[in-house]
Amino acid sequence: MTGSTATSLKTPSNDKQVSSRNLKRAAFSGWIGSALEYYDFTLYSQAAALVFPTVFFPTSSPAVAIVASLATYGVGYVARPIGAIVLGNLADRHGRKHVLVIAMMMMGLATLLVGVLPTYSQVGILAPILLVVLRLVQGFAVAGELGASNALIVEHSPDSKRGFFASFSLQGSQIGSILALAFMLPLASALPAEAFQTWGWRIPFLLSAVVILAGYLIRRNIEEPPAYLKQSQVKEFKTPAIELFRRYPRMLLICVISTLANVIGTATLVFGVTYGKQESYGVGFTTSEFLWIILIINSASALTIPLFGKLSDVFGRKALMITGALGGGLTSIPFLFAVQEKNFALVLILGVLAMSIFFQMWNATFATAYQEQFPTRLRVTGFAVSQNVGLMLAAFAPAIFTLMAPPGTSNIPIVIGITTLVVTVIAAGATLFLRNGSGESLAE
Repeated sequence: MTGSTATSLKTPSNDKQVSSRNLKRAAFSGWIGSALEYYDFTLYSQAAALVFPTVFFPTSSPAVAIVASLATYGVGYVARPIGAIVLGNLADRHGRKHVLVIAMMMMGLATLLVGVLPTYSQVGILAPILLVVLRLVQGFAVAGELGASNALIVEHSPDSKRGFFASFSLQGSQIGSILALAFMLPLASALPAEAFQTWGWRIPFLLSAVVILAGYLIRRNIEEPPAYLKQSQVKEFKTPAIELFRRYPRMLLICVISTLANVIGTATLVFGVTYGKQESYGVGFTTSEFLWIILIINSASALTIPLFGKLSDVFGRKALMITGALGGGLTSIPFLFAVQEKNFALVLILGVLAMSIFFQMWNATFATAYQEQFPTRLRVTGFAVSQNVGLMLAAFAPAIFTLMAPPGTSNIPIVIGITTLVVTVIAAGATLFLRNGSGESLAE
């Protein structure tokens, strides 16, 4: 009797310790996993703006080469809705952690292979074709990363601290971007331009071999959250994606439109880099100057993300998301003017304001907000599909912007800045219709 009573008295404390340990493991897994995956993804986006136009798409028309290179950046997002459905279904039916390992392995292998691709001058049209195939694999893989890692964290977190803990996976993505730039920047600065274009850019891609090993070691011992384990006991044979489209089409559409706030990043850190650096635009920024700007912006963002995640637990998700979307859209206009004037200090200040402050208000919060819109059995699929369809649409913005404002166009900051603002107003309007789930229990 005494032994039984003692055991029963210890159980709540033990359960609390186990729960706390699992939450820390989930948060760390989400943080470092996102860091490794987005290291790979950032490498490609920067190379698409800085290197690939001349290495893989040589043409007599610089504008065509730029559009083609930035289109391959967008192509990776075409595969993301497909990856979201496939990997989201796997995560909702067979467990979050299995998908996290699969996604990381695919991303690491694809990025490694980009580093050994032959150039257009060596194999002709086969070079960009292979580049597009590998970019599709990258997009497919990353579609499952954020949805599964955030679900893992959110489902382990206490209701009052979901925003804070879920922000760690978003912070990890910024750390991954910082690591990518930390490798790219010294190479671009130290090597002669010809050497960097020939082989220097490949080194960071080849280092992705580490991801293949790290993916297994980091995530093999993650425990599934209790909410998922409870749901998995229910014998349901419905496909999550089919149920999602049948029962939650309105919420899915709202989240997709809200995700268009990502146009802030594509207008500033993708098109803005292309506008400032490519010779055909005549602005005259160097590769190393923009890499420094992006590195500082990502470093500042890594600091602000947990802050905004915590604030979302206090003030609600929607207030931060709407403020961030509108503020980032407005700031893109003077940012592009600063690029046009080749004002390094002003580009840096406005870049930090647009991306590290306003955009991170949205970015640090949206993942938790979207997870709160869907029940456990559909959570990863609902999040992944809505996020990745919206990202796919936003990802083609740089190529569209280049078509709208090719080299030689006047008033480029006004044309692209106003377009960006209009899109963010639409995104903010959609956010108004999200359920403000901060502090509430997750839907089962």
